[in-house]
Amino acid sequence: MDITLLGTGSPLPSPDRAGPATLLRTGTATLLFDCGRGVVMRLAAAGVLPLGLSAVLLTHLHSDHISDLNDIVTTHWVMSPVPTPLRVVGPPGTQGVVDAVLAMLALDQKYRLAHHATLEAAPVIEVTEVEPGDALEIAGAHIAVHRTDHRPVTPTVGYRVEQDGVVAAVAGDTVPCPELDEMCGGADLYVQTVIRADLVQNIPNLRLQDILTYHSTLEQAALTATRARVGTLVLTHYVPPMQPGDVEEWRALAAAHFAGPIVLGDDLTTVSITKP
Repeated sequence: MDITLLGTGSPLPSPDRAGPATLLRTGTATLLFDCGRGVVMRLAAAGVLPLGLSAVLLTHLHSDHISDLNDIVTTHWVMSPVPTPLRVVGPPGTQGVVDAVLAMLALDQKYRLAHHATLEAAPVIEVTEVEPGDALEIAGAHIAVHRTDHRPVTPTVGYRVEQDGVVAAVAGDTVPCPELDEMCGGADLYVQTVIRADLVQNIPNLRLQDILTYHSTLEQAALTATRARVGTLVLTHYVPPMQPGDVEEWRALAAAHFAGPIVLGDDLTTVSITKP
């Protein structure tokens, strides 16, 4: 199982970090979690085109996590040699988002259908709205849906993915909660979005400081990993954007609370999990 941090950014624009997106590849499944700005470019850099995705799984419907869903939809559609459904999984409300994306793209689709003889139908999107407690089988991977806590954004979910005895827990924006601990329990790898509370608190912007109430800090993510006996902690969605040369400083804050391997990196950082 390979995990690639396609986008490690946040709503704060960064020239070096695309929006939140994580790619998980098993022997049979290629899963995209969230699709922030620049996701198709990062997918291409990782050697995957939207047509190669088994599914897109959304953790929640905040704009920075879905802003380039439209690019996934259009690129998947235009590059498909024959009509091929795109599977999108997400919490309640996902169907409405997909319907709105298709409505936004209606004129584009009209133009392309009129011009390309080999395009005979509009995109087909198969939406599955999920609740905590649901389970899915996608391309040989078993996926369990768990509640996370990003209130007042609700519902939000995380995903526990298992195949051939390897387990990855992928969370979106959330604060620690019992359901998150359950999702991560004994996982080989845990992906968590994080903020640096000490830095955010020093920024004189009340709107930015509001994020402290509904995102995991580095320390909180590390404590979750320790409680859940996680193998490797993978951190992403850095707020504020992690600057060159600051990786070890960020790592030390998490390492004070988690003794295992901690991965922080630029976009396209990849972690591989293997078991005998």
